[in-house]
Amino acid sequence: MPAIVLVGAQWGDEGKGKATDLMGSAVDYVVKFNGGNNAGHTIVIEGEKYALHLLPSGILTPTCTPVIGNGVVIDLEVLFHEIDGLEARGVSTAKLLVSANAHIIAPYNRTLDKVTERFLGARKIGTTGRGIGPTYADKMSRNGIRVQDLFDRHILEQKVEAALGFKNQVLTKIYNRRAISPDEVVAELLSYADRLAPMVADTSLVLERALDDGATVLLEAGQATLLDVDHGTYPYVTSSSATAGGACTGSGIPPTRVSRVIAILKAYTTRVGEGPFPTELFDDSGEFLRKTGFEYGTTTGRPRRCGWLDTVIGRYANRINGVTDFVVTKLDVLTGLEQVPICVAYDVDGVRHDEMPVNQTDFHHATPIYEVMDGWWEDITTCRSFDDLPANAQAYVLRVEELIGARVSAIGVGPGRDEIIERFPLLD
Repeated sequence: MPAIVLVGAQWGDEGKGKATDLMGSAVDYVVKFNGGNNAGHTIVIEGEKYALHLLPSGILTPTCTPVIGNGVVIDLEVLFHEIDGLEARGVSTAKLLVSANAHIIAPYNRTLDKVTERFLGARKIGTTGRGIGPTYADKMSRNGIRVQDLFDRHILEQKVEAALGFKNQVLTKIYNRRAISPDEVVAELLSYADRLAPMVADTSLVLERALDDGATVLLEAGQATLLDVDHGTYPYVTSSSATAGGACTGSGIPPTRVSRVIAILKAYTTRVGEGPFPTELFDDSGEFLRKTGFEYGTTTGRPRRCGWLDTVIGRYANRINGVTDFVVTKLDVLTGLEQVPICVAYDVDGVRHDEMPVNQTDFHHATPIYEVMDGWWEDITTCRSFDDLPANAQAYVLRVEELIGARVSAIGVGPGRDEIIERFPLLD
């Protein structure tokens, strides 16, 4: 069977776990291919809420094998804290596989992430301070620590000493912080080795054989299209590839094995962190979306910035990812609004832009051009078919579909696992 890629179409927090759940037992492997514990998925199962940060959402499906791919950066303390939390609630994590080539977030990178952001002042980018960016920087400069290094103490010691030779100079002489002991770092990392060892695998090979055997593999992005290091709203982005192309490099699965790209689009727009946001609302409407949608970061707890749906972004996500199916989530949050605006284009200094401006400055100065749809008052959380939706809700979805240029195959109508409408199958 071919592989399926699942990406976020906005700035994250779109509800990717909803789509994963819809495919449910039909998915044999769920692979996280980028990011680290800087992004979270909130999944509700039978009234129970699960917040996942590092683990793939497939960890909650007993028949599924969850995989942390080579493109992920792993904070080992967070990994085992998350595993312990799930095990305490009766969720088995025994099937988890971790790529031997995934990079590890060393303690010194968490420290550097926090102090660097603090010193940026007004130029801060909104990092979560979890060491993600510095770890990817180490990876690209070929000084990173990989999972496999935990099992060769000599190599691990050499890498840590080499890294701290420079980083301690930065910490002490620029940021006036205490130098970090290489021995302490090595000891901390090695303390996880025995527990991690049974999970470590050549995950690219495992996935290749699984596909050859007819398994369904879902490649699940952390973050989203506009946070992609190449295609997002740079520099207010993450440090990895969160688009469909990143699924291949972050998992070791070739693009010829991918048959579908599913993008998740929230029925309005949110983001956490700094950076331009054309449809952001600073009035009662924004507060309505925040409170009704409970828009607070799964990982950070920070209030999310909220705004109306931006279909310019939707079209961009479609183009960059090659989307075959969109899943629109949280349509129920819009219930009770008399009118629902949709951003269809931007005005930049008097010039209309129907597509994303390539220039960062233009995007920063973009003013949304809205098309206003009639709202609905009916409770839609019990709807399970498209025809069950109120006429105005149907019209909203169909107009969004038209504007973003790809079919809307599923619609989230509530927070529960089963509160979703499947218009078209997400699996062949």
